[in-house]
Amino acid sequence: MTVTEPLAFNPFDPGFRADPYPTYRRLLVEDPVHKTPFGMLVVSRYRDCVAILRDHRSGSDASKSNMYQAFMAGRDPEEVFGALAGMRPFLFMDPPDHTRLRSLVQKAFTPRTVENLRARIEQWVDELLGPALQRGSMEVIEDLAYPLPVRVITEMLGVPHEDHDTFKGWSRELAGALDPDFATPQAVAERRERAATAFVEYFQGLIAERRRAPKGDLLTALIAAEDEGNKLTERELLSTLILLLVAGHETTVNLIANGVLAFCRYPDQFERVRSDPSLARTAVEEVLRFDPPVQFTARVALDDIDVSGTTLSKGEQAILLLAAADRDPEQFPDPDRFDVGRQDNRHLAFSLGAHYCLGAPLARLEGLVAFEALAARVGDLRLAVEQPEYKDNIVLRGLSALPVTFTPTVA
Repeated sequence: MTVTEPLAFNPFDPGFRADPYPTYRRLLVEDPVHKTPFGMLVVSRYRDCVAILRDHRSGSDASKSNMYQAFMAGRDPEEVFGALAGMRPFLFMDPPDHTRLRSLVQKAFTPRTVENLRARIEQWVDELLGPALQRGSMEVIEDLAYPLPVRVITEMLGVPHEDHDTFKGWSRELAGALDPDFATPQAVAERRERAATAFVEYFQGLIAERRRAPKGDLLTALIAAEDEGNKLTERELLSTLILLLVAGHETTVNLIANGVLAFCRYPDQFERVRSDPSLARTAVEEVLRFDPPVQFTARVALDDIDVSGTTLSKGEQAILLLAAADRDPEQFPDPDRFDVGRQDNRHLAFSLGAHYCLGAPLARLEGLVAFEALAARVGDLRLAVEQPEYKDNIVLRGLSALPVTFTPTVA
C-alpha cells in the first residue's frame, strides 16, 4: 500500500526546489486554495490567480500586510533593512507611486524600442556561441544565459559592460531578496545587506559621473527625472536602477537556461524547432508556461476578497503560484506536456494586470534569438550531467549550472 505524504507547501524543501511540479499538481487537485500554518493562502488555480491579479482590492505592497506590520512592530527600518531601507522598488508598490515610477521607464521597454535591439542581440549571441561551437559543449549559464541579458540591460542603462563582473555577485545575492524575509538565515541577510550597500555606492558613483557627462541612455533620463524633484527621489532612483539591472537579467537567465534544459529533456521538440524555425517564437511562450523563471508572487488584500468561497481578509497575504496556474488542466490541455507548437498559450509567467512585467518584450526577444541560434547551429543536444543543480532561490527558481554537449551543424 502506498502512503501519501500530507499535502504541504514548503518551497524551502530541497526536493521541492529540484522539482516543484508534483506538489503543484496535488495542490490543484486536492486543495487549490490552501491555507498555510502561517495564515497565508496559497492559490494554485489559474482562474483564481487571474481574478486576484486583476482585482483592485489586491496590492503588491507587503508593508500593508498584517504579517509585515507585526514583524516590524517596534523595529527600526534602518536596522532591519540597512542600505535598502526606504528603497522599495516599484515592483512592490501600489498606485499612485507604482504608476508614477513605472511610467518613467516603460518607454525603454516597448515592443518597438526593443525590436530595434534585435541586430545587437543577434551579434552578441553569435559572439557568445562561437567558442562553444568550436568545443561542441558549453555551460549554458556562464557561456550564454547570463552574459547575454547582462550585455543588453547594461547597454540600455548605460552601465559599463566591463563592470559586469563587479556586480555579478551582488546581483545574485539580491535576486534572493524576493524570497520571504521570515525564512532568511542571518548569514544570507548579511550578504544581501553588503550587496545592497555595494550596489548603492556603485550607482552613486555612476550617477555622479553621468551628471558630469550625460549620455543618451536610460540612466541619464532617470537622473533628469530626479532633477525635476517631483518625479523621482534619490532613493527611488537608486532602487529603480537596482531593480532594472537585477530583474533585467536574472529572469532572462532562467528563461534561456530552462529552455535549453527542456530541449535536452524533450529532444523531439527541439527537432521540431530545428526543422521549422518559425516555431522558435511559440517555443519561447511554451518554456515560459512550462517552467517559468518566476514561480510565484504575492498579493495583499486591501479589503476582503472572496477566493472561490474562501475569504482572503483585509491585511492577509496570498501566494499566487504562477507556475502551478500555468499547469492547470482547466486552462491548458495536457498541461504537463512540453509542446513548442502550443497555441492559445495565455500563461502567467509575466504576471497580469498593473504589474505585468515591464521587461516582457525584451525577455521574449532575447529568448527568441537564443533559441533560433541554437536550433540553427546545434544538433544532438544533450545534458552532460544526470541532474543539474538549482540555486537556493525559491521565487526566481533557476539552475546554478547547465553543462551540455552537442554536435555543431555549421562551421
